[in-house]
Amino acid sequence: MMMSAMLSGPKMREEGEQMDGNILITGAKMVLPDGIVTGDLRITGGTISEISTNGNLEPRDDELIHDANGLHLLPGIIDPQVHFRDPGQPEKEDLHTGSRAAASGGVTSFLDMPNNVPSQTTLESMYNKLETAANRCVTNYGFFIGATESNVEELKKTVGTPGSPIAIPGICGIKIFMGSSTGDLLVNESNALKTIFDNTAGLIAVHAEDETRMIERKKMIEGRTDMAAHAEWRDDETALIATKRAVAYAQASGHRLHILHLTSGIEADWLNGITSLHGEEGKAHITTEALPQHLTFNEEDVETLGTRLKMNPPIRYQKDKETLWKRLHDGTVNCIATDHAPHTMESKEKGFPSAPSGMPGVETSLPVMLTHASEGKCTIEQVVEWMSSNVAECYQMVGKGRLEEGYDGDIVLVDMNKSLTVEDENTWTTVGWSPFIGKSLVGWPVLTVVDGIPVFERNDETGPKGRCLVEPGQVGKPLVMLPWI
Repeated sequence: MMMSAMLSGPKMREEGEQMDGNILITGAKMVLPDGIVTGDLRITGGTISEISTNGNLEPRDDELIHDANGLHLLPGIIDPQVHFRDPGQPEKEDLHTGSRAAASGGVTSFLDMPNNVPSQTTLESMYNKLETAANRCVTNYGFFIGATESNVEELKKTVGTPGSPIAIPGICGIKIFMGSSTGDLLVNESNALKTIFDNTAGLIAVHAEDETRMIERKKMIEGRTDMAAHAEWRDDETALIATKRAVAYAQASGHRLHILHLTSGIEADWLNGITSLHGEEGKAHITTEALPQHLTFNEEDVETLGTRLKMNPPIRYQKDKETLWKRLHDGTVNCIATDHAPHTMESKEKGFPSAPSGMPGVETSLPVMLTHASEGKCTIEQVVEWMSSNVAECYQMVGKGRLEEGYDGDIVLVDMNKSLTVEDENTWTTVGWSPFIGKSLVGWPVLTVVDGIPVFERNDETGPKGRCLVEPGQVGKPLVMLPWI
């Protein structure tokens, strides 16, 4: 039977009620910074106020109580790369449905990309997006501003200059599409790239695929309809060329750089010794991430699942997957994101090459990684590092990523003893499907809490889909991040 997640005790939560952020979790296997310890954790006014490894915290009249016996308690997952399609494409996702889906997967904070309709390339558009998020989200949120070849002045207004950095709550940095862009977001020309790196502050995150090589190689797959062509066209050299260019610009300017969704073994090997969770003063600070998709799927899965697995950069080969795992373990890859990029199933069923690239991911990322942990590929503690504490470190997030007194009360309880099979009908994303369909996963969130307020639960009463506990805009706030020079 599924572990019950019902709240009990002196203060019962009524459906739709806005709580005050007071909750006591008892008897949980807490994943603390120094290891897993069974005990109690109290959140008061949205902040972790007490952690007892003796399990002796007494309930108070003003707090919700949750008996977490047999469950693991993790800091809330932080997803540093999603595409929630807001504004402009509500048939795929919006900030409410995306954040709700995130909460169902234990994700309590996300960073969203600017390739919307229209593209988010001005400070005004960023403030508009923040306002929408405040009214629609059920988790914490942050947003990238998109770079174009001509908007460096807007970028400077948003993140500042090297000598005068700016950190606006809810704005996490600059996104550069070096290839595979939408709208006017492609920045591939050298002078434009150099201008951005030399004249802005903040963190720059890059989609590293070389546009010139992709244009050249597209001719070699003309007429093909098999999905294997996708990885042949956008090959690992296409990714490596762009990654090397981005690193060179960062090193020349001393800029903070984050390389998004690393996919290839040759990139991961080349970045060994270059990336680091902690930067050195006066030098470029470079980090990178991998996705659960690229740590799970290979060319055989692509052949089986077809365009469900079509994304950019592509799902590659078994050897690439093995190298990504190796470099995740040795610290070359610093954290894990999802690149949640939903498209309607109608459009995905058009086949290759017509089907768009992208797939949902926020609901399954934590169970996928915890399933890998249950199979011995990593530990639960490492999953927490890669999906929470390291993400917070990469983006200098204040109060996020750890079960520690004084940190924000963003937590998730998971059941490592209950296996559920991924089914499209149980998804929360607007598009209603998952690339992990048919996979049996453990570590599903039983209770997701944001700022001490329960936002999602999954138990015997709700069934495997679970239920959202809050209304749009009721919970969640802009992420606070320290400025990057």
